[in-house]
Amino acid sequence: MNFLFTAKHPYNLANLFTFVNIASGLLAMYFISHNDFTTAIILAWIAGAFDIFDGKIARKYNLSTEFGIQIDSFADFISFVLVPTFLIHQAIFSSSDTSLILVAIIQIYYVISALRRLINFNIDADAGGVEKYFTGVPTPLGAILQWFVFLIWQYEIIQNGYIALVFIAIIGYLLNSKIKIRHP
Repeated sequence: MNFLFTAKHPYNLANLFTFVNIASGLLAMYFISHNDFTTAIILAWIAGAFDIFDGKIARKYNLSTEFGIQIDSFADFISFVLVPTFLIHQAIFSSSDTSLILVAIIQIYYVISALRRLINFNIDADAGGVEKYFTGVPTPLGAILQWFVFLIWQYEIIQNGYIALVFIAIIGYLLNSKIKIRHP
């Protein structure tokens, strides 16, 4: 079991937490495809918890590596970019009269914005280092903001797909903005 605390081992404790994040995100997409949004959202929140703990474990036990940084961003892409995008699409746009071309453009814009953010983060990342502030909205926060879009749709606060698209476009813009967000 020594491998759990060996930084260079791909299955160290921090990376195992990241793999649970990935598994939770993949399972969430499965449940979204079956319109079981409640289970999918629970799995997305579980992914978020494991995303928080993998970084804390990596720093506490000095397990941060380039591999860990890359796999964490891959997990973030699945759990905090693809899952909320797919959730919004299935829950809102699969049954609305919103232009599917416009939906595709805005959702692709969001995915590319998030991917750009994750790639820039990886390029600038220092294994084991933590900045005091994020520049731009981090992808987990972007996922939470999209979850709020889902909630206001479910609770019928908004029922216009175009308004939901505006919110998604704004969130996509904020991912790469200059806004400062304090690191937890």
